[in-house]
Amino acid sequence: MLPRTVLIPPSAAFWDDAASALLQSDALAEAQPSVQRDLSSLRVVVSTFAHIQLLKSALGRQLGGAFIPPTITSLGEYIRLLPPQTGASATAPSERLMSLYADLRQHAWLKKLFSARRNTDLLPLAEILLALSDELTQAMLPELQVSTDVADARWQAALEQLSPVARNLLSDETQLVWTIWKSQLDASDAIVHRFAQMMRIAGQAQLPLFWISPVAADALEQAFLDAYQVNRPVVAITLDWHAQHINSTYAAAWPELLVDEEALASDALPLATPAGLSLYAAHNLEAEAKAGAQTILDWLQQGKTNIAIVAQDRVVARRIRALLERAQVIVADETGWKLSTTRAAAALASWLELVAARAETIALLDFLKSPFVFSNTDNKADLVMASELALRRANVLGGWDAVGDALTAIPAAQNMVKLLAQQATGFSKGKTLCDWITASQQTLDALGMRAALQADGAGAQVLQLLQDIEQDCAAVGHIFSFAEWRAFLNLQLEATAYVQLNRDRRVVMLPLNGARLRSFDAVLLVGADAEHLPSQPSETLFFANVVRRELGLATRESRQRQQLRDVTELLSSNALVVMSWQAHKNGEPNPVSPWIERLQLSLARAGLPEVATHRVEIAPRGLIPAPLSMPAPHAAVLRPQKLSASGYNSLVACPYQFFATRMLGLSGLDELSDMPEKRDYGDWLHQILAIFHTRLHEVAKSERAALLQEITDQVFNLALDKSAAALGYYARWQKAMPAYLEWLSEREAQGWHFVLGEEKFEKVLRWDDGEIILHGRVDRMDENEAGERAVLDYKSTNQNALREKLKHGEDHQLPFYGLLSDVPLANALYIPLEASKDKIKEVESPDYDNWQQTLSTQIVNSMRAIAHDAPLPATGPESVCQYCDVRGLCRKGAW
Repeated sequence: MLPRTVLIPPSAAFWDDAASALLQSDALAEAQPSVQRDLSSLRVVVSTFAHIQLLKSALGRQLGGAFIPPTITSLGEYIRLLPPQTGASATAPSERLMSLYADLRQHAWLKKLFSARRNTDLLPLAEILLALSDELTQAMLPELQVSTDVADARWQAALEQLSPVARNLLSDETQLVWTIWKSQLDASDAIVHRFAQMMRIAGQAQLPLFWISPVAADALEQAFLDAYQVNRPVVAITLDWHAQHINSTYAAAWPELLVDEEALASDALPLATPAGLSLYAAHNLEAEAKAGAQTILDWLQQGKTNIAIVAQDRVVARRIRALLERAQVIVADETGWKLSTTRAAAALASWLELVAARAETIALLDFLKSPFVFSNTDNKADLVMASELALRRANVLGGWDAVGDALTAIPAAQNMVKLLAQQATGFSKGKTLCDWITASQQTLDALGMRAALQADGAGAQVLQLLQDIEQDCAAVGHIFSFAEWRAFLNLQLEATAYVQLNRDRRVVMLPLNGARLRSFDAVLLVGADAEHLPSQPSETLFFANVVRRELGLATRESRQRQQLRDVTELLSSNALVVMSWQAHKNGEPNPVSPWIERLQLSLARAGLPEVATHRVEIAPRGLIPAPLSMPAPHAAVLRPQKLSASGYNSLVACPYQFFATRMLGLSGLDELSDMPEKRDYGDWLHQILAIFHTRLHEVAKSERAALLQEITDQVFNLALDKSAAALGYYARWQKAMPAYLEWLSEREAQGWHFVLGEEKFEKVLRWDDGEIILHGRVDRMDENEAGERAVLDYKSTNQNALREKLKHGEDHQLPFYGLLSDVPLANALYIPLEASKDKIKEVESPDYDNWQQTLSTQIVNSMRAIAHDAPLPATGPESVCQYCDVRGLCRKGAW
């Protein structure tokens, strides 16, 4: 501790006490003996920029009028304002990281030691090693300036604290840390460079210095203060953690926060239940968030204009923020959130995922839906939707060529994909970091992303990050693969904070340590459970607590002690504090913070009431019940102009389904699947048989089996290239092929021969006050020697199932084809493509002429009724509803 140290108890009056101490200080009297209102001869260093205005306001209250303030700044800003010097500059963190990573990946033993399956797994290791190196430098650099042997001695002493077994187990790891740290210690190390600038300031000191900080100075800061006071007076102002100056209730509950814990006589302390503190145990996350948001709104309505949300649980805090923004209350988040979580960073990460996945369809659609991609393209949303429908309908899983082929009918979308494919080629070979930046910048320009990103706050920061990496890593000449570039960029986006500018400061969100030396009208601390208070320490590899203690590094105990002091200061400096947590998580009890439990226990032992429970009233919302009933819309103006067999089947199955899918045009998105489905099998068989019958006249009867096998192999080879699971369907068709050829011979023996296949038909059906176009694709038509024609429909099932289908009249496909034909049809048949007892037997429709006439009458009556505004109720049976895409629209089951 410095000779001149002023200790001030934690309270809302800290800054008034600090200002008073500054004005009464001998250092001020020595520097400015006559003029009390001119403080320009002093320099004050505070911890954060928020403290600058707090000190100025306190000085104004103490002096009671105009005055010339001292120079007040943070240490970082003080260093930044120094005039530049020639010589080595500090190495940028990104350059440091990638240079070390490039060295680590050369050593195979490291991958084995840390079970790294790929090079990029060593990138987090490089981060950890650099973080440990910085900690060691922070703790030991001042001593190294005196003697280089000090570090070795402390290192050996620290290792002696471990058992021989532990030393042997950790020998490689500890040696690695030591080697890396020693290699980082040069003039270009950022901490060494910063310390040199601090000592430069101390050596050129001209003004007395007031050092105001809520925590003790670290090794570098202490060395700086010691050097500064050689030339000019230094007064340190900090918090007083002696027992007699701390609220006795908190001192009794948490004695470890005191500097003189052994002097505490807890039995003699006068305790009292904290008046301004209340607790709220919520049932779950949403309950905690709603109660927190309502509490903030209540405080605002009471006239409070300086409210803090201390975010121990960031998940709950983000939900509170969303609820408040819904109520038009903007929260100023001082911490911000990771840049990687913003839409702008997600667009960049989505591009890298698209390249890595080689145009996997889901990744492609995700990228195209970003508002930053092709932002100036007209009707982009319509193009993306049309592309998605086309890709899902064709079940294209990915691949630039396959995607492009599936979008042939949408030229604008196909051109977009071609441009993406062209840009993706620039991300194939290894490059230097600067070359990767160049490739990324070119992609942003080519895809029209730069202007959209620049117009967005987070997007502008992403662009600046790329520019900074290019400048910082210009000297890194190592070649990195695409995977390494992607992992590095993701780390940079993860490590960068995005703080949104906000002028409304009525409600601020900050971490616990951000509330140091600050007081508010009211404070809401969320996450006061055992999981978040104290914060769970991040386990660091290599060093146990005992080693860290010996090396002078922060230990788990020292971190928790400081956090407990932060809690105590928060409670002592604010008259109104609410601490909330979730009493249950995932159906299990979630304990409150042990610190709160100890506080409650101290009060109970003293016979005092426990801490008050926070009460929050959320205004009830009155809802008018509206019983649901079966929907039965009227939509005469939407009567379709065209009708297919499947469309009419939908109308018969459920009028509401017809209304939603055929009249409104709604449909569910097809699921992308790498497993072929039965419909795919049916499509393959239709394609095979259409080609086979078209070429049948080219070969002799004895060669038919070979021709069918050749065509089958051609079609299924393409399917097998996409999915090996098609092999099962291939084997299934192989079993049915002989039976099909046998049936074909029998069919021809009866005088029937193939006329056409897979052909589209349209026909207008008219009635007295209207008409409709019937349309469809006919699988096959045959003709006999008498000129009679028959329609055949292939089905990838067996004849028994088809007989049942005809028996119950479930499908009107066959008579519908009769209505489409320009010539009369003698009969209609289903052709099962599944053999039963090694035989295929067609299933003929009974009374085909009457069935066509009946269907024609039914279509006319149905279309006329729709045109006359007849209702379309949701009367489909459960067998239809089970697979209906619009069941959620009609909400069957809720009425």
